Amino acid sequence: MCNLKQMFHPVEIIRKKRDGIELTTAEITSMVDGFMAGGIPDYQMSAWLMAIFFKGLSIDETVAMTDALVDSGDSLDLSSLGRTVVDKHSTGGVGDKVSLVLGPLIASCGAVFGKMSGRGLAHTGGTVDKLESIPGFRTRLSPEEFETQLRETGICIAGQSEGLVPADMKIYALRDVTGTIESNPLIAASIMSKKIAGGASAVVLDIKVGRGAFFKTIGHASGAAHLMKKIGEIRGVNVLSVFTSMEQPLGKAVGNALEVREAVEALRGGGPEDLTEVVVALATRLLPLSDLGWDRGRSEEEARARLAGGEALEKFREWISAQGGDAGFIDNPVVLPSASHVLNVPADRSGFIAAIDALAVGRAALELGAGRHRKDEAIDHSAGVMLKVKSGDHISEGESLASVHSATLEKCQAASEAVAHAYRISDTEAEPAPVLLD
Repeated sequence: MCNLKQMFHPVEIIRKKRDGIELTTAEITSMVDGFMAGGIPDYQMSAWLMAIFFKGLSIDETVAMTDALVDSGDSLDLSSLGRTVVDKHSTGGVGDKVSLVLGPLIASCGAVFGKMSGRGLAHTGGTVDKLESIPGFRTRLSPEEFETQLRETGICIAGQSEGLVPADMKIYALRDVTGTIESNPLIAASIMSKKIAGGASAVVLDIKVGRGAFFKTIGHASGAAHLMKKIGEIRGVNVLSVFTSMEQPLGKAVGNALEVREAVEALRGGGPEDLTEVVVALATRLLPLSDLGWDRGRSEEEARARLAGGEALEKFREWISAQGGDAGFIDNPVVLPSASHVLNVPADRSGFIAAIDALAVGRAALELGAGRHRKDEAIDHSAGVMLKVKSGDHISEGESLASVHSATLEKCQAASEAVAHAYRISDTEAEPAPVLLD
């Protein structure tokens, strides 16, 4: 870290960015290092982040910000594997259990899939939370354990250690409470710093767009995707992006244990069509970035064959066992947590499902206990929402739109009303919107 005595004056750096003047690498490093060392208080870092929010960062500044975040902590060096380690990152959505299916699918093809993942916050779910609903599953692994498992099984998904890009965790906490989340340069630096520090050689970004996603428009999402690709080019990480819809939840399960069950269904070849479509699309782009030498055509063919043939499910079973999980739930789902109370949400009229508000469903799941308002808040792994119908389906009055799951009847009753309002029913048949946007 930089010596505080050699730091630039933070007020001058804040003013400079406020006035739209490009910062030097040394100035950016000085702000991040000074903040981590305690020499720069929250209020000055918040002012700087707000200046960036309004004035932006150039490509060079964004790369410097990424480097400063990476250098704030440890990095994984996976070169001793002698393999190309591929990774996937989602910008967050509702019902997004893609990693649970994609990871073992990639590994079943013979590629190496390594991912440091995070926990959910607000209405978006986290892969680590989903995995921790599996009895015995370990998400806290040492770098040595992470590397050993990649070598032996070809797949490892673990929680991000506190030593990995700690500046990003600390700065993100400020962004979350100061209204500076929606800054493409800060988004790009945050995501890419974790991927670079995590040792990935290639990354496919699943960029969610729509009412239940962070990005509401393709334009906003494209700007962040461009920045992350440029950072990857400069820092030797191959980056591709896929834009997927988050107008309605992905699949039918929203909530940790519920989503694990649905992931197993998808690995058996029988999961929701939209989930399988996203998984195969990501695999088709990720496998050519590995060291297998496959093109997109073969990648898609192999991915579909391994889902249909059961190889991806067997790799999933091997992976869960390797990280200490009780893989018995794959054949006996009752091993997973189940809610004390389940309520059906009836339709108040007959018609066709025209739309489902993903954000409203995600917030209902949050209030049921499936998510957290703060990072230190405990969650209920059994809580969530199971959609019975999706856009384009027909329903009759009184039939179940969804079911809500929670530890208390009061939470179920409140969520039931919210989920009912998330559905829009039309008299005319509605064509479901495409899940792949590019």
